[in-house]
Amino acid sequence: MLNQPVQLRIEHQDGRARSGTMITPRGEVATPVFMPVGTRAAVKTLDTDDLERLGPPIVLANTYHLMERPGADLIAEMGGLHAFMDWSGHILTDSGGFQIFSLQPKLSEEAATFRSVYDGSYQVLSPERSMAVQEALGADIAMVLDVCSALPATRESLRHDLDLTLRWAERSKQAHVRTDQALFGIVQGGVETDLRIESAQRTVEIGFDGYAVGGLSVGESRESMVPALAAATDHLPSDRPRYFMGIGDPIGLVEAVHNGIDMFDCVLPTRLARHGTALSSEGRLNLKNLKFARDDQPIDPHFQHPLSARYSRSYLRHLLVTNESTAGRIITLHNLAWLADLTARMREAIETGTFDALRGSIWETWAPEKVPPEVIDRSG
Repeated sequence: MLNQPVQLRIEHQDGRARSGTMITPRGEVATPVFMPVGTRAAVKTLDTDDLERLGPPIVLANTYHLMERPGADLIAEMGGLHAFMDWSGHILTDSGGFQIFSLQPKLSEEAATFRSVYDGSYQVLSPERSMAVQEALGADIAMVLDVCSALPATRESLRHDLDLTLRWAERSKQAHVRTDQALFGIVQGGVETDLRIESAQRTVEIGFDGYAVGGLSVGESRESMVPALAAATDHLPSDRPRYFMGIGDPIGLVEAVHNGIDMFDCVLPTRLARHGTALSSEGRLNLKNLKFARDDQPIDPHFQHPLSARYSRSYLRHLLVTNESTAGRIITLHNLAWLADLTARMREAIETGTFDALRGSIWETWAPEKVPPEVIDRSG
């Protein structure tokens, strides 16, 4: 049994990209790893049997939505989130911060106050309540409650949110008592590199089991996102997991790994799937397009996963244009399997010292008119 809730063993590096194994009391997770999002204790259109066949080692659930429906106390009464979902893999719960800040809350030093998306009632979420809910849910990894800045933002606003996030991080750590549950801190600071550095350093001073970079991939340009990410990861411990919150496009993933990230999540692959868009070695495929009406190929001839490859593009287009929900499920299975394969290829490339070649091929497919950003000079 581990004497701490998470350990990270780095096994290979290629530049700043790294692969290894994250170890928890529940088991091991190969990194880098993409984590499917199951907001309300389910990945949309999929059940636990689907997840077991896909094989992601870790999925996400959302603190805010689960504290509202069905309630953390009920889930705890049912044996915790793992028993509730009948899921034996890892679970990470986010703090609810991103969701509540999309609801334009009233912020105070104590908490965020906002209206419920379910019944319009006023809800209050403090660091202490977020910790209590996540401990009741029983996730393997919990996140501190942070203040997620909407971008673009003034420097004054970013400073306010950064400082409040740090004070809430201290309170989250004080309130967190489960020794079998890891707690990750969150770095904020918008796209201001000096604020990212400061936030990373001060978050590390508080001390957490792992560290996340939040508040990026929220509409800012990649040219401004990557330096902010690099500034943060440069100041995070190399022996702790690093998590980029809310990124799921192939270029975003490969750039995150290029800058030393181990974990990432996003609703993008499942949301695209429900609207008929598949990820493939050719880029995005809108399977509603008429050109697929008589196409008997699988979604991606170069990646034929057993859960989705039996279905032709023609058949899936038919399901989509006739509004059959089966299409969303099949494409969701494909997209999640495709991203899992991409992360496996990244791990292999890191191990063989060929990560730059893989990075270049991803850019060539997904943004052929652009080139990868230059390696940031960290010598000064």
